[in-house]
Amino acid sequence: MTAPLSLTRTGAGEPLLLLHGMGSSRRDFAAVVGSLAEHFDVLDVDLPGVGRSPFLVERPTVAAITDAVERTLDDRGVGQVHVLGNSLGARVALELAVRGRARSVVAIAPSGLNVLPERVFQGNGMALARVGLRTLAPLVEPVSRSALGRAALLAPLKARPWSTSPDEAVGAREGFADSRDYWRTLLWGLLLDVPRGLDRIDCPVTLVQGVADWVASGQTVRYLPLVPGSRFVPLLWAGHAPQSDRPRTIVRLVEEAAARAGQPADSSALRYEQRNRAADIASVKRASHAGSAAEKVV
Repeated sequence: MTAPLSLTRTGAGEPLLLLHGMGSSRRDFAAVVGSLAEHFDVLDVDLPGVGRSPFLVERPTVAAITDAVERTLDDRGVGQVHVLGNSLGARVALELAVRGRARSVVAIAPSGLNVLPERVFQGNGMALARVGLRTLAPLVEPVSRSALGRAALLAPLKARPWSTSPDEAVGAREGFADSRDYWRTLLWGLLLDVPRGLDRIDCPVTLVQGVADWVASGQTVRYLPLVPGSRFVPLLWAGHAPQSDRPRTIVRLVEEAAARAGQPADSSALRYEQRNRAADIASVKRASHAGSAAEKVV
């Protein structure tokens, strides 16, 4: 895949990238996009194979998904970004931080550090959800019009599923039932993923997990000793995807992380600038060598 990912862009300010989890779409941030757009230039992305985003030809590992996200940012002329991610999206957010592309990260229930029995449990749950939502796909939109219907559809992901919007329920259908590369992403992006290089992260990172999150259990806090300077925030009355459980808290955490990124010694920005400068220098050297070779031929 070389085409950019599908996204919506709203608001003005420093760029803020939203990355949803597996089994959802960019609609999962419906409860917070409006408030975030008051202070940020919000880019709400559909990950590969979801919504109108093309799926990856290569294996959809976290690295490959992150490559696709970076290409999309490049296509939009966006450099470093603040990032709010959930589940697989939070894992990609941390990978962007490893690469020096993130100015700050709020990672809600990031995948990647669960042990083998937890991965088996997660894989079985995600497989059942895929089968169930594909079976019920024609009913999702009409059922989502009522609070009771949304509660039934989103109970595994939310602590207060009745408070969600119809958009979020439709997002679950797009992520589970309509995803065009679900099984490969489940295998390579979730079940076989092992995070590396987390000690290279040098931007502000806030790790967040709902106390009613049974999907990620306690794996979020395992990132705490691995990510330098990171903070852990447990959320009461919140599930695995708490954007609509605790929207004002999520917005506040993003704003606080962004404010911390504005403090002195933002070495991630320097590292990103140096990486781009190195690429520019390399291209100049290649052009110079090509010119020298041409002169010799003449």
